[in-house]
Amino acid sequence: MEPLTEYRVQARPDRRVVEVYDADAYLGDMEAMRVAEVQVVAGNGYHLYLKSLQPDIRVAVSIRVWAEPQNPPSHAEGSVPVDLESVTGTLVVNQLTFGPAGEMELPRPGVYAGHAWWVNRESTLKRYETALARLAGGDTPDGALSQAFAESAGHEQYVLDLHFVRESEDEDGDEDEEY
Repeated sequence: MEPLTEYRVQARPDRRVVEVYDADAYLGDMEAMRVAEVQVVAGNGYHLYLKSLQPDIRVAVSIRVWAEPQNPPSHAEGSVPVDLESVTGTLVVNQLTFGPAGEMELPRPGVYAGHAWWVNRESTLKRYETALARLAGGDTPDGALSQAFAESAGHEQYVLDLHFVRESEDEDGDEDEEY
């Protein structure tokens, strides 16, 4: 079975975090970010935080929407259940201070559920540390660090496998009632 839609982008995990959120969900959530420190991916229903172990090598982020729930693959290093509501139908993949890496249009606005899973967090951290150690050794040419980071880009991957659950609740539904 193929996903209904799929979006892929590379993002720099500024401060070791990449965010995924609805285009209208501007406020962050420090508690969810703290939980991501422990479980790698955490959210509050409108924001998801993907926690990398390194801050500079671009990571691959894939968002896949399926017709029905999916299980994380056996090769995943870890996974957590996630819920994400998108009132606008547009998800933003954001790099904190660097701004958006990209946007995905969902098949329709609403509440989505599924799993976030990841691979190559530890091995990308090792690549990062190796590149920094070589630089500290002083025997690297100019641009070697940037080249090492570019060559490792996309090795670390985060995947959101989502399916549509329901329409968003109308938060302003009682405005039409007469008092």
